Amino acid sequence: MNGNPLSADLDLVLLRTRPIWEELRGRRLFVTGGTGFFGCWLLETFAWANDRLGLGAEMVVLTRNVENFRKKAPHLASRADIQFHIGDVRDFAFPAGSFSHVIHMAVAATIQQLKENPALAVEIMVKGTERALEFAARCGASKFLLTSSGAVYGPQPPGLPHIPEDYKWVRDRSNARQEGKVKSEMLCTIAGQRHGIQMKIARCFTFVGPYLELDAGFAIADFIRDAMAGGPIRISGDGTPYRSYLYAADLAAWLWTILLRGASDRPYNVGSGNAITIAETAAEVARAIGRNTGVDVAKKPVPGRTASRYVPDINRAVSELQLDAWTPLDDAIRTTALWNSQRRSP
Repeated sequence: MNGNPLSADLDLVLLRTRPIWEELRGRRLFVTGGTGFFGCWLLETFAWANDRLGLGAEMVVLTRNVENFRKKAPHLASRADIQFHIGDVRDFAFPAGSFSHVIHMAVAATIQQLKENPALAVEIMVKGTERALEFAARCGASKFLLTSSGAVYGPQPPGLPHIPEDYKWVRDRSNARQEGKVKSEMLCTIAGQRHGIQMKIARCFTFVGPYLELDAGFAIADFIRDAMAGGPIRISGDGTPYRSYLYAADLAAWLWTILLRGASDRPYNVGSGNAITIAETAAEVARAIGRNTGVDVAKKPVPGRTASRYVPDINRAVSELQLDAWTPLDDAIRTTALWNSQRRSP
């Protein structure tokens, strides 16, 4: 792995998490969603720690198409300590043997499914979580990590700049992502009490970094794609909504820390508390990538209308687990663009 372009980030993740890895010495982990954006970073950091600390740990990753992943990350797909188990998260056959930790990150449903068939999207989320929990109980796992979502809170109320974990949200059964994630968290609580498994809940917000697909429909990814193509950066709305972005390497450190050190059945918001509007994000991308890229905003803001927000309160993770949004946004954007440029180079 000497030629890994992410080596500097991986060294920093290991530096920030080094004390927690001893728990995984000689252990076996089972991971769903291990080939997506979150998953690639978990695999990268697992492999890095396994090599440098001599943990002798193994990871089994559920996937529907291992060949696609071999093309995407051949250096990970060829490792002896990372094996692949073919199946669908809703009904996969259980791999043999015992596992100490289960990490459930499988993408519950695509953006297209959420829009076109929300009932199916909820079904995928719930059945996938049920199957992963059933396996965790069967294989003897002591800890289970669910990557949930800030979507569980529903719309962030006007006047609430950062949304905390104890916010009493209004449940909207027409919101498929919220419904699926709320039910998934509930299933984890029930399974934890029934089987004595420590349930770790990570409510994830918005992120940027290598492995983020630039055509997946996320605003910052679209902006980086537009800027790399020479621009202009296009904003489909009015640019006023607020978001925040946690860098992917920081995300990996957060997820490992929550799994191994977080309190059981106590959700942690995962993200950055540094709010930035969509228009400001586009301008930051243009500056960070350093090209003469204009920004086109499709709509004008409505006078007097309060801008929507999707920004977490991260005080719980900071105070209890000493986590933080360490990487500045401009560095995160530049690294994401550089990584994508290198991957496209012949």
